[in-house]
Amino acid sequence: MTPPDLVAASLRGLCPACGARTLFDGPVRFAPQCRACGLDFGRFNVGDGPAAFLTLGIGAVVTIAAVLVELRFSPPALVHLLLWVPLTLGLTLISLRAAKAALIFLEHRNQAREGRIEP
Repeated sequence: MTPPDLVAASLRGLCPACGARTLFDGPVRFAPQCRACGLDFGRFNVGDGPAAFLTLGIGAVVTIAAVLVELRFSPPALVHLLLWVPLTLGLTLISLRAAKAALIFLEHRNQAREGRIEP
């Protein structure tokens, strides 16, 4: 199989080496390795960067939207709670999956490794 492009790999959770749909074991948890080609996903270090970045970005957008809705419509607090909490969680989980897949794809393509300072 040919390696997928960045967008396809990110949106569909494809293995960066073979393009099989084996990158995730759960909603946002990586599989230990690709079941098709054996690529070890554990050697890539995506870390918490995508989560922090997305939480800040989505949080800012949702906060602005909530303020605008409050100023325009003045709904009860329960409406805000029922609207913004699920929206924020949903957007973060959906975006987190794509962001993590994109970072692992880029690490594989660019052969990124942990930096070490030699004495």
